[in-house]
Amino acid sequence: MGDAAPGSRRCLEDLVVGETRESPPLVIDLEEMLDFARRNDPQYFHADPVAARASIFGEVIASGIYTMAVWRRLDHRISSDIAWICGVAWQDVRWPVAMRAGDTVRARWECMALRPSSSDPSRGVVEMRYTLLNQRDQVLFTCVSINLVERRRG
Repeated sequence: MGDAAPGSRRCLEDLVVGETRESPPLVIDLEEMLDFARRNDPQYFHADPVAARASIFGEVIASGIYTMAVWRRLDHRISSDIAWICGVAWQDVRWPVAMRAGDTVRARWECMALRPSSSDPSRGVVEMRYTLLNQRDQVLFTCVSINLVERRRG
């Protein structure tokens, strides 16, 4: 999905508890993964393919921060039509399986809960479960996110 026009964006009232969306797949590129790690998280098992062979992983694995960045990139493809204000909290953040170069990944969200904001009637609160999966349906990243979204005016 591309960016939605401002007037066609989905507000709190348009979202449904239990609704899910899933992104198209993305193949993880080794050079992009290494470049990110060398600049942002240079632990040897993220940034040095030779040294990583001696790690418990046996090869380079993606940093958790990079894994989240990939999830975010894919999530924008499936969430750009929602009238987001901002995220306010992440809960239960997990990386149960390492992401590796060559993995084919996809992002998924599930709307867990909806409610009007108690402090501002123009806003609503959306609880989402976000997940990044690989080609074997293994969960690479998951969290529950609390987000603010616009409510319909009028």
